[in-house]
Amino acid sequence: MELPEKIIFHLITTCFMHSFIFATNNQHKVAEIRSILENRFDIISLKDAGIHIDIPEPHNTLHENATEKSSTIFRLTGKDCFSEDTGLEVEALNGEPGVKSARYAGEDGNFTNNINKLLHELGPNPNRKARFRTVISLILNGKEFLFEGICNGTITETTSGIGGFGYDPVFIPDGSNKTFAEMSMEEKNSFSHRKKATALLVAFLNERYGQDKN
Repeated sequence: MELPEKIIFHLITTCFMHSFIFATNNQHKVAEIRSILENRFDIISLKDAGIHIDIPEPHNTLHENATEKSSTIFRLTGKDCFSEDTGLEVEALNGEPGVKSARYAGEDGNFTNNINKLLHELGPNPNRKARFRTVISLILNGKEFLFEGICNGTITETTSGIGGFGYDPVFIPDGSNKTFAEMSMEEKNSFSHRKKATALLVAFLNERYGQDKN
């Protein structure tokens, strides 16, 4: 049986790409990272790798949680991998929800509840300044490298938009009048904290592997 041309092309190109396991169960993050990387590298999700575990995030910093996830997958597989941890840090709430962003309103990780709690905690406070911060932990040949990206913005008083995930419906990045949830993936990537951290990751990998793809 002949394989379709698209599958043949994918098999050929991925054979020559360096592969990394992305240590997350969040398929939205997998899609966003793949969109940012634009096929520069072969990104394998935990699901694709057949790894069905929920890695704990027990630490008080994004850096430590990112390291926890990447080192767990490296210990399990021995393969090059990376992870990321992202937090929404709201100035008027002394940096909350921060590392607890995904479970701000409870361990079930329900973002509707998280958003409702965030808006309740902020109330009518005129200071709506906030930032998304992403830390990526890459383990390459057994050695860890860290990359950070920040996106400053403001928290809206009500939700707006149906795209994205997490706190996207209540976050407007500086330089825009749209929430992340109102943007296309391409628009979001032009501001994204995750894009900034990933750009540093890509620059590092391009230098390491001699790939000059902008």
